[in-house]
Amino acid sequence: MRRANFAAVASVLLVLFGIAGCGSSDQQELQQWMAEQRSAIRPKVDPIPAPTKFTPQTYDQEGSIEPFSRQKLTQALKRDSSQATANAALIAPELNRRKEPLESIPLDAVVMVGSLIKAGQPVALVRVDNLIYQVRAGNYLGQNYGRITKVTETSVVLREIIQDAAGEWIERPATLQLLEGSK
Repeated sequence: MRRANFAAVASVLLVLFGIAGCGSSDQQELQQWMAEQRSAIRPKVDPIPAPTKFTPQTYDQEGSIEPFSRQKLTQALKRDSSQATANAALIAPELNRRKEPLESIPLDAVVMVGSLIKAGQPVALVRVDNLIYQVRAGNYLGQNYGRITKVTETSVVLREIIQDAAGEWIERPATLQLLEGSK
Protein backbone atom coordinates (compact mmCIF):
# COMPACT_ATOMS: atom_id res chain seq x y z
CA MET A 1 0.00 0.00 0.00
CA ARG A 2 2.85 2.26 0.63
CA ARG A 3 3.93 1.69 -2.88
CA ALA A 4 0.54 2.83 -4.22
CA ASN A 5 0.69 5.98 -2.09
CA PHE A 6 4.23 6.61 -3.18
CA ALA A 7 3.28 6.24 -6.85
CA ALA A 8 0.34 8.64 -6.44
CA VAL A 9 2.45 11.23 -4.65
CA ALA A 10 5.17 10.90 -7.29
CA SER A 11 2.71 11.42 -10.16
CA VAL A 12 1.20 14.50 -8.47
CA LEU A 13 4.66 15.95 -7.97
CA LEU A 14 5.56 15.27 -11.58
CA VAL A 15 2.47 17.14 -12.76
CA LEU A 16 3.28 20.06 -10.47
CA PHE A 17 6.84 20.29 -11.74
CA GLY A 18 5.55 20.14 -15.33
CA ILE A 19 3.19 23.03 -14.67
CA ALA A 20 5.93 25.00 -12.98
CA GLY A 21 8.16 24.42 -16.01
CA CYS A 22 5.60 26.14 -18.26
CA GLY A 23 5.82 29.23 -16.12
CA SER A 24 6.04 32.87 -17.01
CA SER A 25 9.48 32.75 -18.62
CA ASP A 26 8.18 31.25 -21.96
CA GLN A 27 5.20 33.57 -21.94
CA GLN A 28 7.41 36.54 -21.37
CA GLU A 29 9.50 35.67 -24.43
CA LEU A 30 6.34 35.26 -26.50
CA GLN A 31 4.99 38.64 -25.36
CA GLN A 32 8.31 40.31 -26.24
CA TRP A 33 8.33 38.72 -29.74
CA MET A 34 4.74 39.86 -30.40
CA ALA A 35 5.63 43.44 -29.39
CA GLU A 36 8.63 43.42 -31.77
CA GLN A 37 6.48 42.17 -34.66
CA ARG A 38 3.82 44.84 -34.06
CA SER A 39 6.40 47.61 -34.05
CA ALA A 40 8.11 46.29 -37.21
CA ILE A 41 4.96 46.14 -39.33
CA ARG A 42 3.59 49.49 -40.49
CA PRO A 43 0.30 49.42 -42.40
CA LYS A 44 0.31 51.19 -45.76
CA VAL A 45 -2.83 53.17 -46.46
CA ASP A 46 -3.22 54.90 -49.81
CA PRO A 47 -4.52 58.45 -49.54
CA ILE A 48 -8.05 59.10 -50.76
CA PRO A 49 -8.04 60.95 -54.08
CA ALA A 50 -9.34 64.48 -54.06
CA PRO A 51 -12.95 64.80 -55.27
CA THR A 52 -13.50 66.20 -58.75
CA LYS A 53 -14.66 69.73 -58.81
CA PHE A 54 -18.30 70.20 -59.74
CA THR A 55 -19.02 73.09 -62.06
CA PRO A 56 -22.72 73.88 -62.24
CA GLN A 57 -24.21 74.72 -65.64
CA THR A 58 -26.69 77.51 -66.02
CA TYR A 59 -30.14 76.50 -67.22
CA ASP A 60 -31.42 78.74 -69.98
CA GLN A 61 -34.95 77.74 -70.85
CA GLU A 62 -35.47 80.64 -73.19
CA GLY A 63 -35.35 79.54 -76.81
CA SER A 64 -35.74 75.85 -75.98
CA ILE A 65 -38.84 73.75 -76.32
CA GLU A 66 -40.60 72.59 -73.19
CA PRO A 67 -39.95 68.83 -72.90
CA PHE A 68 -43.62 67.90 -72.44
CA SER A 69 -45.16 70.22 -75.00
CA ARG A 70 -47.17 69.26 -78.10
CA GLN A 71 -44.50 70.86 -80.28
CA LYS A 72 -41.83 68.48 -78.92
CA LEU A 73 -44.11 65.48 -79.46
CA THR A 74 -44.89 66.60 -83.02
CA GLN A 75 -41.20 66.91 -83.85
CA ALA A 76 -40.50 63.41 -82.51
CA LEU A 77 -43.39 61.90 -84.47
CA LYS A 78 -42.25 63.59 -87.70
CA ARG A 79 -38.72 62.26 -87.21
CA ASP A 80 -39.99 58.72 -86.57
CA SER A 81 -42.40 58.77 -89.50
CA SER A 82 -39.67 59.94 -91.89
CA GLN A 83 -37.50 56.99 -90.78
CA ALA A 84 -40.42 54.58 -91.21
CA THR A 85 -41.09 55.95 -94.70
CA ALA A 86 -37.46 55.41 -95.64
CA ASN A 87 -37.60 51.81 -94.34
CA ALA A 88 -40.93 51.15 -96.05
CA ALA A 89 -39.41 52.09 -99.39
CA LEU A 90 -36.74 49.42 -98.90
CA ILE A 91 -39.00 46.58 -97.70
CA ALA A 92 -42.57 46.39 -98.91
CA PRO A 93 -44.73 43.74 -100.58
CA GLU A 94 -45.41 43.96 -104.30
CA LEU A 95 -49.09 44.84 -104.19
CA ASN A 96 -49.44 45.59 -107.94
CA ARG A 97 -48.63 42.08 -109.22
CA ARG A 98 -51.09 39.28 -109.88
CA LYS A 99 -51.25 36.81 -107.00
CA GLU A 100 -50.29 33.19 -107.57
CA PRO A 101 -52.70 30.36 -106.57
CA LEU A 102 -50.60 29.18 -103.59
CA GLU A 103 -50.62 32.65 -101.98
CA SER A 104 -54.16 32.19 -100.72
CA ILE A 105 -53.17 29.16 -98.62
CA PRO A 106 -51.54 29.49 -95.18
CA LEU A 107 -47.94 28.30 -95.08
CA ASP A 108 -48.62 25.73 -92.37
CA ALA A 109 -51.11 23.96 -94.69
CA VAL A 110 -48.39 23.45 -97.36
CA VAL A 111 -46.24 20.31 -97.12
CA MET A 112 -43.08 19.57 -99.13
CA VAL A 113 -43.25 15.97 -100.36
CA GLY A 114 -40.38 15.78 -102.85
CA SER A 115 -37.99 17.48 -105.23
CA LEU A 116 -36.71 17.01 -108.75
CA ILE A 117 -34.55 18.75 -111.35
CA LYS A 118 -36.43 20.14 -114.33
CA ALA A 119 -34.58 21.92 -117.15
CA GLY A 120 -31.45 22.06 -114.98
CA GLN A 121 -33.19 23.86 -112.10
CA PRO A 122 -34.37 22.38 -108.80
CA VAL A 123 -38.14 22.11 -108.42
CA ALA A 124 -39.95 21.29 -105.16
CA LEU A 125 -43.14 19.25 -105.01
CA VAL A 126 -45.58 20.59 -102.44
CA ARG A 127 -48.91 19.14 -101.37
CA VAL A 128 -51.99 21.20 -100.54
CA ASP A 129 -55.34 19.45 -99.95
CA ASN A 130 -54.12 16.24 -101.67
CA LEU A 131 -53.04 18.17 -104.79
CA ILE A 132 -49.37 18.30 -105.82
CA TYR A 133 -47.87 21.59 -107.08
CA GLN A 134 -44.44 22.30 -108.56
CA VAL A 135 -42.67 25.40 -107.17
CA ARG A 136 -39.23 26.87 -107.88
CA ALA A 137 -37.17 29.85 -106.81
CA GLY A 138 -39.01 33.09 -107.56
CA ASN A 139 -42.54 31.68 -106.99
CA TYR A 140 -44.72 33.05 -104.21
CA LEU A 141 -46.08 30.87 -101.42
CA GLY A 142 -48.25 31.53 -98.34
CA GLN A 143 -50.38 34.44 -97.20
CA ASN A 144 -47.49 36.65 -95.99
CA TYR A 145 -46.06 37.59 -99.40
CA GLY A 146 -43.57 34.72 -99.17
CA ARG A 147 -41.17 34.49 -102.09
CA ILE A 148 -39.13 31.32 -102.60
CA THR A 149 -35.42 32.12 -102.56
CA LYS A 150 -33.92 28.62 -102.69
CA VAL A 151 -35.02 25.05 -103.41
CA THR A 152 -32.88 22.13 -102.22
CA GLU A 153 -33.49 18.39 -102.14
CA THR A 154 -34.85 18.55 -98.59
CA SER A 155 -36.22 22.09 -98.12
CA VAL A 156 -37.80 25.19 -99.61
CA VAL A 157 -36.41 28.46 -98.23
CA LEU A 158 -38.55 31.57 -98.56
CA ARG A 159 -38.63 35.18 -97.42
CA GLU A 160 -41.91 36.51 -96.03
CA ILE A 161 -42.78 40.19 -95.69
CA ILE A 162 -44.99 40.95 -92.69
CA GLN A 163 -46.03 44.00 -90.70
CA ASP A 164 -44.75 44.36 -87.15
CA ALA A 165 -46.66 45.90 -84.24
CA ALA A 166 -45.68 49.43 -85.34
CA GLY A 167 -47.06 48.81 -88.83
CA GLU A 168 -43.65 48.68 -90.53
CA TRP A 169 -42.84 46.01 -93.10
CA ILE A 170 -40.12 43.58 -92.04
CA GLU A 171 -38.61 40.45 -93.58
CA ARG A 172 -38.89 37.06 -91.92
CA PRO A 173 -37.24 33.86 -93.15
CA ALA A 174 -39.31 30.67 -93.37
CA THR A 175 -38.51 27.11 -94.40
CA LEU A 176 -40.54 24.11 -95.54
CA GLN A 177 -38.81 20.82 -94.73
CA LEU A 178 -39.27 17.59 -96.68
CA LEU A 179 -41.90 15.38 -95.07
CA GLU A 180 -40.34 11.92 -94.71
CA GLY A 181 -42.54 8.91 -95.44
CA SER A 182 -45.41 10.89 -96.96
CA LYS A 183 -48.08 9.14 -99.06
